[in-house]
Amino acid sequence: MLFPSICFPLSQSFFNSLGEWAVVTGASEGIGRAYAFALAEKGMNVVIMSRTKITLDQLAKEIGDTTGQQVKVIVTDFMKDNIFSEIEDQIRSLDIGVLVNNVGMLPSFIPCKFLETAHLDQTITTVINCNVKTMAKMCKIILPGMESRGKGVILNISSGVASIPFPLYSLYAASKVFVERFSQGLQAEYKDKGIIIQTVAPFGVSTRMTAYQAPNVVTLSPEEFVKSSLLYLRAGDKTHGSVCHIVLGWLLQSIPLKVLYAEAMLCSLQDYVKKKAALKVSICATSNFEHIKNK
Repeated sequence: MLFPSICFPLSQSFFNSLGEWAVVTGASEGIGRAYAFALAEKGMNVVIMSRTKITLDQLAKEIGDTTGQQVKVIVTDFMKDNIFSEIEDQIRSLDIGVLVNNVGMLPSFIPCKFLETAHLDQTITTVINCNVKTMAKMCKIILPGMESRGKGVILNISSGVASIPFPLYSLYAASKVFVERFSQGLQAEYKDKGIIIQTVAPFGVSTRMTAYQAPNVVTLSPEEFVKSSLLYLRAGDKTHGSVCHIVLGWLLQSIPLKVLYAEAMLCSLQDYVKKKAALKVSICATSNFEHIKNK
């Protein structure tokens, strides 16, 4: 795991050999954006999907200007029902070699008990639609083409918190367990067809879900994480994507659950996230004030 480029080498033409196009859901920011750029830099055209047209159009221009690859924008809301027939119509004619199921939602940034979740009935539906249903539906749309060509890669983005039953993030963590088990089952079914299906389960990455926490030894930038995770593509049906996150995963599973589930530990987690969120709000407010003052 320390030397993935040596232990799990990929040829320079590996991604091009899979197909002309890569599809990335939740591509407008964070990890999805980083995957879209990384795959374009490896010579693939990319389909980027998200809710925000302005952001997607800007990203498409940046990818096109930087890499020279084609970019197709599909604006869609994965929290809604009955969107997949339209998506299938728009990508039906494409030679798709890579699918990155990245889109996902966190029910509440501040960790809380299940019954304390705001708008709980609606949240249950949107989490299942976004984190569970979308992944299965996108696989259903794209996997048949990969099977017929005998090649392809599907990366399903899970989370490090799915490594154990995780109180205060119960709904989110459980949805990501589905991602892992579904992916592992599919890999067993389609490995002999020449298709790689892998769960990628990061811990800290500096995205909106982590309040854009400053990158450090364990919290990576999206670009750093994606660059590292692609090195582990042949490392098995699940990877944490980087050396530091692999170590974190081992440590998390080594701590007795009765310690992690202690009330004092759970309260400390809540307080830590609340302080991080308050600090981020304070920094943003100060930055906006300075911007207005200097205009």
